[in-house]
Amino acid sequence: MNETLSRRERQIMDILHRLGRASAADIEAALPDAPSYSAVRAHLRTLEDKGHIRHEMEQLRYVFFPTVNPERARSSALRHLVDTFFGGSATDAAAALLDPKSATLPLADLDRLADLIEEARKEGR
Repeated sequence: MNETLSRRERQIMDILHRLGRASAADIEAALPDAPSYSAVRAHLRTLEDKGHIRHEMEQLRYVFFPTVNPERARSSALRHLVDTFFGGSATDAAAALLDPKSATLPLADLDRLADLIEEARKEGR
């Protein structure tokens, strides 16, 4: 499966993961600054060719759904975000999340992060 997705393909995948199943018209309506209906259909064909989605016929229309589970999609999107905005550095990405100027995390989230870091240290990662 081809993991590389354009910005618009990622937006379409986000919509499909959120909705579960959707027609091209549903996706077009949910896209910000939506392109034409035929452009949406072209993106859907490309995503299907890449193996990210499939379609079924329902009441004389195609309904599309993701073939990639949400966990794998999250992992791919996060990897893309870290590579694009943080030069591949997970440390810089985490530091940005912890920077009080840009985000305020609830104490429970900070405790969870501390537990995850401690667990990773124990496993020698």
